[in-house]
Amino acid sequence: MALKIEDKKAVVDEVAAIIAEAGSMVAAEYRGLTVAQLTELRSKAREANVSIRVVKNTLVRRAVAGSKFEDMAETFSGPLIFAFSGEELGNAARVFKDFSKDNEALVVKSLSIGEGVMDASNLASIAALPTYDEALSKLLYVMKEPVAKVARGLVAIKDQKEAEAA
Repeated sequence: MALKIEDKKAVVDEVAAIIAEAGSMVAAEYRGLTVAQLTELRSKAREANVSIRVVKNTLVRRAVAGSKFEDMAETFSGPLIFAFSGEELGNAARVFKDFSKDNEALVVKSLSIGEGVMDASNLASIAALPTYDEALSKLLYVMKEPVAKVARGLVAIKDQKEAEAA
């Protein structure tokens, strides 16, 4: 059933609103996936706080026009599923990467973290980006470790002097 012009405008507006809030976007071809597999993909995406949409390519091209994902429009061909992640840039890529391990029919075509379009070869590196919590814990470790080393050194000096005095 064809969409009326009002319905198409509503879809474009909905996707444009998602794009405005998104930190990253991934486009993948889903030809060959069953309904059960797509349902499983949507479930995993929901758990990871990733929005997934299956929308006509022409409507998504209109939605990305003027956004930071505008340069991805040239890669939109064939039946595509689009994933958008918010603040956690690697979430959408991580969901598609993990899902494509078991389902070879899902083929990532392009992705972007707002810095230009990337091809599928960059999927692993984007998926490996740490989450906010992981990055924060690594930063805190880097800040804490020098102080801990100094403290351990002072304790070792104290123990050595006590051993010499005894």
